Amino acid sequence: MPALRNCPAAVMTQATRIAIIGGGPAGLMAAEVLSQAGIAVDLYDAMPSVGRKFLLAGVGGMNITHAEDYATFVSRYRQRADHLRPLLDAFNPAALREWIHGLGIDTFVGSSGRVFPTDMKAAPLLRAWLKRLRDNGVQIHTRQRWLGWSEDGQLRIAGAEGESRLKPTATLLALGGGSWARLGSDGAWVPLLQARGVVIAPLRPANCGFEVAGWSQHLVEKFAGAPLKTVSLALPGETLRRGEFVLTATGIEGSLVYALSADIRERINATGSATLLLDLLPDRSQAQIAGALARPRGSQSMAKHLHRQLKLDGAKAALLRELTAAETFQDPQALAAAIKALPIPLVRPRPLDEAISSAGGVPFEALDENLMLRQLPGVFCAGEMLDWEAPTGGYLLTACFATGRAAAEGMLRWLKQR
Repeated sequence: MPALRNCPAAVMTQATRIAIIGGGPAGLMAAEVLSQAGIAVDLYDAMPSVGRKFLLAGVGGMNITHAEDYATFVSRYRQRADHLRPLLDAFNPAALREWIHGLGIDTFVGSSGRVFPTDMKAAPLLRAWLKRLRDNGVQIHTRQRWLGWSEDGQLRIAGAEGESRLKPTATLLALGGGSWARLGSDGAWVPLLQARGVVIAPLRPANCGFEVAGWSQHLVEKFAGAPLKTVSLALPGETLRRGEFVLTATGIEGSLVYALSADIRERINATGSATLLLDLLPDRSQAQIAGALARPRGSQSMAKHLHRQLKLDGAKAALLRELTAAETFQDPQALAAAIKALPIPLVRPRPLDEAISSAGGVPFEALDENLMLRQLPGVFCAGEMLDWEAPTGGYLLTACFATGRAAAEGMLRWLKQR
């Protein structure tokens, strides 16, 4: 379905041609399923090339899925686990790995259970995948931005040479969420669907950093960007999670924070703020810490005492100073309690565009069993634009692949029934 240039009134009609809007993992997976079924597929993406956010996810190591117990894996999708389970059952992490192996890319399971390509890179996988799609006849059109529908229901596509209007047999929207606009996920589709009567859950940052009311100038100048390793974090009353995170000029971010981000965000939404409890020394008990601090320090400074007795220095010691009253340092018991449960007050998430992913989007309630919009027959949705979220660790990509595959299979069923 090549675009018609400078001919806005033109309508393209051919027997059973599918338009896919969005060239991320969900759109590409749908294109594969449809093309293998003998369906002509045209895929449109606003960016100069497809898979840009997918490639970014591979920087530092392409975490493609996770090898943990499957029931635990599904639970990572929180409130949407029941909606995603049938789709994941049909294309689970093991099936995803087999699919990657079919592209000539080997995988391995890391010590944390995360699954990676052997070379840790996304680019070879994407190249092999795009070759398969082109060999299957998928037509990929880049620098083509979807603008919604015309009054008579045609797709409006804007390119460098003007606007085209298309009338495919069916359309799949796989437009991503609202984070990383520079890579194509800008959420511009939200008002286009709302204008057609589709209710959209507001897009919200997920796997994101959070801000404090304000760090001291000293902390920002000396320790912004510094990692805090081998620590534990939790919301009050919740189980501590162990890992690491990073101090930023405005607050905190990093893998340990991302793992808690959904709960932190919802706590802030409900109460206006959230407090995390930080265990700076999870390998030592409070009694052990208090005993070490009670040892005589003579003329040594408190900083040297903390270093000598507890190996507590750098960013950890600076954060302890930042968030603890001066008089607490004179009481070994109170200081030990602070080291084991240092309260970090958070006031807001960082902006949506900085988040690794987004929550919100098209609710599953707006879709039928084929992932087709009830309000718009013939229009299907997949990927991160659906209303679900998950932590990092391969869960995001796995669900994007699974929903893309499920939407394509739903399209095939719908086409057969027409």
